[in-house]
Amino acid sequence: MDDVPSAAPPSHPHVQGHAPRLPLRVGTRGSPLALVQTRAFLAVLQHFCPVLRSMDVFEEHVITTTGDATQASGQRLADIGGKGLWAKEIHEALRDGRVDFAVHSLKDLETEMPPGIVLACTLKREDARDALILGPRCPAGDGAQGFSALPAGAVVGTSSVRRQAQLLHARPDLKVIPLRGNVQTRLDKVGNGVCDATLLALAGLRRLGLDRHASLVLDAGTMVPAAGQGIVGVTVRADQAELLELLAAIEDPEAKAVAQAERSLLAELDGSCRTPIGGHARLLPSGELHLTGLVARADGSFLLKRCLTGPQAEAARIGRELGHALRADSPPDIFG
Repeated sequence: MDDVPSAAPPSHPHVQGHAPRLPLRVGTRGSPLALVQTRAFLAVLQHFCPVLRSMDVFEEHVITTTGDATQASGQRLADIGGKGLWAKEIHEALRDGRVDFAVHSLKDLETEMPPGIVLACTLKREDARDALILGPRCPAGDGAQGFSALPAGAVVGTSSVRRQAQLLHARPDLKVIPLRGNVQTRLDKVGNGVCDATLLALAGLRRLGLDRHASLVLDAGTMVPAAGQGIVGVTVRADQAELLELLAAIEDPEAKAVAQAERSLLAELDGSCRTPIGGHARLLPSGELHLTGLVARADGSFLLKRCLTGPQAEAARIGRELGHALRADSPPDIFG
């Protein structure tokens, strides 16, 4: 599978020499993508730690979050509490000791964890870019690239203010309508003509084996991704020393660096879920970290994009510095 690193992490004898108390209970949302990501993470863990191989040591605990429960309403997350609604109930179960760790799409996690909860591990990043999905009324033109693939006046379904702002800034002729649901639900809605097109994370499509539905992939400079997009993150209680040690040993160093930069950018901007913010970091061949940040108005009338490059070891500082610069040059009302 695409989201399982092909190479095993380096050995860590101390971690491999003892195991946390079993069984290990993992908390996850019940969407097909969440379950695929959770099982891929458990496969990585079992591959790395011999104590956990060939043993039935994991218990999956599917937890319905407020974000899941409100999918059918069509409401934007910004109107009912923001991205924390994808993790609230899972972290309550973690804090109460009903699960030992929890697996998330990193972009769905708050920048500030609840008291007693820490982000313990980030796994190798899948492709962070967004994919444009075109419906039957909106065939891709020959050689069309980026937003030019959309015909004049096309109706695009998305509940992401980040995607909406970038679309409307480039193409004010487009009409954007709310579109929620899991990946397959949104694909079906486009296929059934609810809208002419939508945008989905390429990482999710790949992990579900649905990337054939991507009409074209948008360059990260054209559509700046969400901070953390394509990365799986694992949270635990701050007092779980053995799990923290185990998870630190399987963390992907590149994912850790880019996640630190992007989440520090987000924290510095301190935007609500109503604020269109994008953040995408990557490592250059030189080893330096390059971070792109974006702030906009949801209607596309204002959009500011900046980049900053620096040492990988200073990922968090780069994020804070770029976030500060973006905030300083943006209208204050954007962050209300």
